Amino acid sequence: MNEMSYGQLLSEMKRLSEKLVRTCCDKGIRLATAESCTGGMISAAVTAVSGSSAVIELGVCSYSNRIKEKVLGVSAQTLKLYTEYSVQCAEEMARGVRAAASAQLGISTTGVAGPTGGTKEHPVGEVCIAVCTDKRCTADRTIYKKPQDESADVRDYVRAAAAVTALKTALEAAGEDY
Repeated sequence: MNEMSYGQLLSEMKRLSEKLVRTCCDKGIRLATAESCTGGMISAAVTAVSGSSAVIELGVCSYSNRIKEKVLGVSAQTLKLYTEYSVQCAEEMARGVRAAASAQLGISTTGVAGPTGGTKEHPVGEVCIAVCTDKRCTADRTIYKKPQDESADVRDYVRAAAAVTALKTALEAAGEDY
């Protein structure tokens, strides 16, 4: 992603959410979100759009591994072998929320927003995003770094950058350019 300021990320999130709602309405697509590090930011952006009730079926804020397992169906083995900060976990979260909601599109995020909690293996800014449909699941890992001149808190920046990426990926999965 090209470096954007926090304000630009928020504007882009609004634009992408509006486009995603329009696209999903036009195509009859229902979506569901499972968010860990973004903490509901994606579902909040989508539900801020008028008409989103025709699109969003479910939003789960799943910070704990217990909820990832019990509500979203992430396997204990995935969490043990790969951790909650993995593309494997993100993929299982997206599949699980999609199934729980009987939605056509499942979106998930998991990672380390910071400013604390980072490790050598999982640094602050590492986010795994997955978007699943009935045909395929796309999962990717990115490390977001706040630009040097950015005044926003690193946590806010990482969460917004991850939400923007997730919305772009969801639009692609819905067959739209962003």
